[in-house]
Amino acid sequence: MPKVAFECAQKSPRGLPSKYRLILCRAVGSPLLMDPNSICRKAKRLVGKQAELCQTQPEIVSEVAKGARLGIRECQYQFKYRRWNCTSHNKYFGKILQQDIRETAFVYAITAAGVSHAVTQACSMGDLLQCGCEATRNRAPPKPLSSSSVDGAKWEWGGCGDDVEFGYEKSKQFMDAKRRRGKSDIRTLVDLHNNEAGRLLYMRTECKCHGLSSSCTLRTCWKKMPHFREVGDRLLERFNGASKVMGGNDGKTLIPVGQNIKPPDRQDLIYSDESPDFCLANRKTGSLGTRGRMCNSTAMDISGCDLLCCQRGYRQETVVFEENCLCRFHWCCVVQCKKCSIQKTLSLCH
Repeated sequence: MPKVAFECAQKSPRGLPSKYRLILCRAVGSPLLMDPNSICRKAKRLVGKQAELCQTQPEIVSEVAKGARLGIRECQYQFKYRRWNCTSHNKYFGKILQQDIRETAFVYAITAAGVSHAVTQACSMGDLLQCGCEATRNRAPPKPLSSSSVDGAKWEWGGCGDDVEFGYEKSKQFMDAKRRRGKSDIRTLVDLHNNEAGRLLYMRTECKCHGLSSSCTLRTCWKKMPHFREVGDRLLERFNGASKVMGGNDGKTLIPVGQNIKPPDRQDLIYSDESPDFCLANRKTGSLGTRGRMCNSTAMDISGCDLLCCQRGYRQETVVFEENCLCRFHWCCVVQCKKCSIQKTLSLCH
């Protein structure tokens, strides 16, 4: 891990929750902090378009920070029932990111996707002066949705399509910061590949028909980003099917490990080292262990007590807490609720 990354973890930028300080810094492999002001104060260490953006377009850097936070929140949602639950505890999270394991691949991909998503969304919302709706002048017309469509119908781009290309480019500038060559060549290739996999947002086309009696003589279409939860779901599928790779003799290529394994495509996640089991706490590997984690005693999946507790068993505790109940709306315009005591039995890993 570069020395500057440790510096990022130790700094305390104002207005930034401590659990996010290390994420963007380590994810881009350069001395960036999650706080946009701190990022640009480090501009002397940045080069090329990164430094230019800090000097001329700090509002884009702010969206980069929002996107990184979005990615980590989605990581925590997708991994909430797994032995490693994407904890953002600095001492442990940094250790995870020093390894080339599947979990690291997902963090890099979802963070790069979050940055691309946040910048693109800011464009569509009119929050950035540098971008807006997607330019459609030179784009080929969309194809009919089915063979049953009316022959001779006209198709054209319109509406306010999301400018995903702008978000893609800004994510690439910040997340693909140059890394040191030499011994880290393979590590660099792995990280850059996973960044790219995350940026390949699953765009969809939405259309609206025009014509008498819904004849659809003209269809106006535009590009739209999916909800970020959909991006997280797709990347989790890629995580489950991630490919193990090794470096080629030329130091510039990655080769899949094992026989009869197809080379990973651009959207596949890749890794080079096996993950620890994350059953017990281990600072060297970044594992917090699963002792005390809540599990589902009746589930047979990854949230079940057998798997989550690593077959150590579990205990049950009864807790009582209060929540709002019997809420009523009173004209006008107040909602009044009572407090009810709820008793719940929790299963906790030994």
